[in-house]
Amino acid sequence: MPRVSQDHLEARRRQILDGARLCFGRFGYEGATVRRLEDATGLSRGAIFHHFRDKESLFLALAEDDAARMADVVAQQGLVQVMRDLLAGDSEHPADWLGTRLEVSRRLRTDPEFRGRWAEHSQQLTTATRKRLEWQRRSGNLRDDIGVDVLAEYLQLVLEGLVSHLAMGLPADDLEPVLDVVEDSVRRHRGD
Repeated sequence: MPRVSQDHLEARRRQILDGARLCFGRFGYEGATVRRLEDATGLSRGAIFHHFRDKESLFLALAEDDAARMADVVAQQGLVQVMRDLLAGDSEHPADWLGTRLEVSRRLRTDPEFRGRWAEHSQQLTTATRKRLEWQRRSGNLRDDIGVDVLAEYLQLVLEGLVSHLAMGLPADDLEPVLDVVEDSVRRHRGD
């Protein structure tokens, strides 16, 4: 039997995650049936669940993947850039990322078992945000009258508010200046 290369396995896993992102974003967790996952990925249930133990493991892997992508943006450009990308639709999967993010929020609220599993992975974005803020503070660009932990919480609350705003279908055309205010509120102003 021929061996499958690691590159092929990783490409197949990426194909599954990308299709699942669309499916979960469109139908939610409960509505993302195995049949819909097969349609979205173009693969059989056997191929899907060869890579992921079950639907919850697939969803958790997808949420982790999205959190890692966000953490990469945060590390390079900050959490406000994640928000700007979401508004502009410049991220790789903006609308589908929003659907995944909303499903994570809903399941955290309603599913204690999921909450326990997610707790192991939820620190990635928080850690990236704190590291970026600490780097900004050392560079002299971050206000120093408020602790990094408080600023990180503030930015995460703004992100959650933006996600809720978009989830409700409210207009987002005029939010760039709001993000300018958020970004300005954490910066150290020369002469301070």
